[in-house]
Amino acid sequence: MSTRREPLRCRILLLLEGLELTVSELCAVLQMPQSSVSRHLKALDEGGWVAARREGTSRLYLANAAALRGPDRELWALVREQVLASTAVDQDRQRLASILALRLSRSQEFFASAADRWSAVRSELFGQRFDLEGLVGLLDARWIVGDLGCGTGQTSSTLAPWVHRVVAVDESEAMLDAARSRLHEMPNVDLRRGRLEALPISDGELDIAILMLVLHHLAEPQLAIGEAMRALKPGGRLLVVDMLPHQREEYRRQMGHVWLGFAEAQIRGWFEELGLKAVRFNPVPADPEAAGPALFASSARQPLREAMPLPEPAAIGA
Repeated sequence: MSTRREPLRCRILLLLEGLELTVSELCAVLQMPQSSVSRHLKALDEGGWVAARREGTSRLYLANAAALRGPDRELWALVREQVLASTAVDQDRQRLASILALRLSRSQEFFASAADRWSAVRSELFGQRFDLEGLVGLLDARWIVGDLGCGTGQTSSTLAPWVHRVVAVDESEAMLDAARSRLHEMPNVDLRRGRLEALPISDGELDIAILMLVLHHLAEPQLAIGEAMRALKPGGRLLVVDMLPHQREEYRRQMGHVWLGFAEAQIRGWFEELGLKAVRFNPVPADPEAAGPALFASSARQPLREAMPLPEPAAIGA
């Protein structure tokens, strides 16, 4: 390649450094017909100078400088300096700026027209829970998380790819069987049978303890909260998700609920009585398709161990 023999191809490579462009965009910038631009792109593609990928009906091109080896890399370094000094390249960049501004304006037009229906569009494309499931990636990969009252293992299956280990506990063997079926390809989930009021978990084993829609089944929820606290490391966090107070008396008969939800003062009182710190309580935004009572999420932290006081220095001459 030389600037004398291949000036257009050099200009194309400069445009494609770190930026994907379609053939039509390159035609607009270079002010060349599509047949000419496509011919040059084909030659550059065959020589390994550019990489291409398909997106819908378009084909996007990007300079492949990182893949160049030896003589080709040295040649491009020399040629590039010569091409940069040309007037044509300055004009290319001005037209490219206009193309990129047009891209941005089209994106802005879409969001302006879709603002009132954007939530519905995202849900239709990606489902209702994609944002929450993605945010699980913020969890520390070193953590051990307790899914206490794990049921069929839905929460454990969401957490397991992101943490070191999940300890999933349930008293029902039928629930644990269902959880085993769901979680059989997740070796870092440790299923254990046991009561929430007497967890089969060692003191300080967990970084996070989660009680997801289970407290309302227990006669003494504060005992389960105390057990979760015992299983937490110093500084570990507890998360409770459950129902706000409601009047669905049929839940007692149909599903064995003991409590018809919990008030904020009740949850805060239990947490504070047990010495948990940094208590937070928030209602969970209602899902319009959900038929059950409104939910809350409340979190708190196991206190850090206080440092042992240093002994007083002995008096000189004592």
